[in-house]
Amino acid sequence: MSTLGYDEELRSEQNYVSGLYTRLDAERARVRREYTAALRGNGGTPMERDVEVRALAKEAKRLDVADNGLCFGRLDTISGEHSYIGRIGLFDEDDQYEPVLLDWRAPAARAFYVATGANPENMRRRRQFLTKGRRIVDFTDEVFGRPSADERGDAALLAAVNAPRDEGMRDIVATIQAEQDEIIRLDHPGVLVIEGGPGTGKTVVALHRVAYLLYTQRERMERHGVLVVGPNPAFLNHIGRVLPSLGESDVVFMTPGDLVPGLHVTAEDTPEAARLKGSLKILDVLKAAIADRQRLPENPIPIELRDVTVRIDAETAEWARDEARISGLPHNEARSVFIEIVTYVLTERAIARIGKGWLTRSDKEAWEEMRTDLLKELAADETFTVAMDELWPILTPETLLAPLYSSASRLRAAGADQALLRADGEAWTVSDVPLLDELVDLLGRDKAADKVAEQAIERERQAEAEYAAGVMDILRLDYAEMDEDVLVRVDDLLYSGALADRFVERDTRELVERAAADRDWTYRHVVVDEAQELSEMDWRVLMRRCPNRSFTVVGDLAQRRSEAGATSWDAMLAPYVPDRWVYRSLTVNYRTPAEIMNVAAAVLAEFAPTVQPPESVRASGVQPWSRQVTADELPGAIEEFVREEAGREGTSIVIGPPGVPGAVPASETNGLEFDAVLVVDPERILADGPRGAAELYVALTRATQRLGVLHRGWLPQALSGLVEQ
Repeated sequence: MSTLGYDEELRSEQNYVSGLYTRLDAERARVRREYTAALRGNGGTPMERDVEVRALAKEAKRLDVADNGLCFGRLDTISGEHSYIGRIGLFDEDDQYEPVLLDWRAPAARAFYVATGANPENMRRRRQFLTKGRRIVDFTDEVFGRPSADERGDAALLAAVNAPRDEGMRDIVATIQAEQDEIIRLDHPGVLVIEGGPGTGKTVVALHRVAYLLYTQRERMERHGVLVVGPNPAFLNHIGRVLPSLGESDVVFMTPGDLVPGLHVTAEDTPEAARLKGSLKILDVLKAAIADRQRLPENPIPIELRDVTVRIDAETAEWARDEARISGLPHNEARSVFIEIVTYVLTERAIARIGKGWLTRSDKEAWEEMRTDLLKELAADETFTVAMDELWPILTPETLLAPLYSSASRLRAAGADQALLRADGEAWTVSDVPLLDELVDLLGRDKAADKVAEQAIERERQAEAEYAAGVMDILRLDYAEMDEDVLVRVDDLLYSGALADRFVERDTRELVERAAADRDWTYRHVVVDEAQELSEMDWRVLMRRCPNRSFTVVGDLAQRRSEAGATSWDAMLAPYVPDRWVYRSLTVNYRTPAEIMNVAAAVLAEFAPTVQPPESVRASGVQPWSRQVTADELPGAIEEFVREEAGREGTSIVIGPPGVPGAVPASETNGLEFDAVLVVDPERILADGPRGAAELYVALTRATQRLGVLHRGWLPQALSGLVEQ
């Protein structure tokens, strides 16, 4: 294409895209007008208006995120027809069925990502735009068939992977590659495992898959939402803008430590304790710990009633305990069975003594009347109440686990390893979360407490209803001077009960807020990132959150650091979805330049020789380096790196073992990327635990442009490919 021809094409494409933005702005204005009208309550019932307001607010958000990179390419068919591909779909205002911009998730847009010279999908040309704001600054063509020498299709991809990083992950909607698109659109109702080495884009592919599923299955998925689980808050913050940038907001982001609402993780387990807690064998410990709290009295407990003294002996308590356990009810719910048996025995004994010589069992009415009186006495007797709490206490997950962890004798009684012993039983760790979640079901509800809570909620609802009624009275007075037509509208708003309904009957929180606060919420789809770190117990929690078993699982077994993590995907998934999980791999590294990946691959070969490293799509021309420093020189060398990188565009980080000033551990950087990375004391990282090599591999592969290594001791042999400074 000549320079003149290129300039004319660029102007033509700019005119078309400008027209799309004009259409987008008009749509925004229309939605804003309708939103304002809906807020004013014009027409429909209050509930209908509320639904309309929410729908219009969501539509406004969808249109707002489309402004950046609205259109990123064009497809030309062999017959000469054009289709423009973009972030959302737009239609001709005169013909709502005629698209002027195809949503990237639409079936008709698939060829934009998968067409090749060998399989052109009936396409002649793929044109990719490089945009800045609303302006097209460049475009490249890929012609399927016989392209001319100056036509190429990788400019947009290379521009994206070479661009400086900022604080968050960007979507790849404009540069999705064929192997990625196949995974994004995969029609599989069960569990999809996406495995790939560093930089292969597995996380962003999983997020785009969520956007695709929400687009194609919106009615089924939208009401319950999607859960995305990532390793730490920094990672979630990094990926958090991808789905909103694609117009999707009904997504809950959590770390494994957030899966029990209201719990605060403040401590960290030893590797051995994490391994023990992560194993399914801990279930036996939990059940034994509960059984240990279901006690028998060492000596008979006397209960002094008005006319007689009765005793709770070991034999009675044992019978009651056996019946409660046989019931199959969770611990707290089985308490009623335990109490029922104990009270039955005590009342039978008391009646026999009180009625000795004059009351026979044939006198049923007198017998039952006396039993009723005795039951009331027992219920009001403090000694009896204390005895029941000692023999079969109401337990919460926290009140069971905390005393267990802080007592060597309780651990022994439960058959638990003493490695779980700690001084502060209530200092919760991430590994405690699945145990606490499991105990919610093993212990069951405290019905008495639930009743008190329900009564408190009802009192609050009544108070809110009274407040709403007061507001209506005030508004009625304010509108008293208005004309008849206005008063009719006021009556419709107020006296239909709409305001009271808002206060009393409806939960007006957004889906994300409601789901995050509800332990029993179930999702239509769950994304699990860095899944190789999750334990067997972690998977039990996640499977409860998604009964239909629809998952996108993202990970890399070679990067596993946790002792409790996965050694194979089948071992983790087969107990839940033996025939409903499929595996896909990503093999191309879009993040790490070849110069850095060659060094990281040498580390990988030492601890996982059978794993093939991903192939880098580019070289940066910058060689990674190493420098030996003394302990005194180290702070200055780190400051020098930070100072130099502060003057460059992009992001940087220092990664090192504990004690290195200004450094973060590799475990906190998994899934993140930075333009420049400085790794400090690699020899200490390697020596720090059994998964030290995986830690170092993760650290080395965070860089997209520049990598440096500072070492005080010996330089590991695997890093011999670094250029010594």
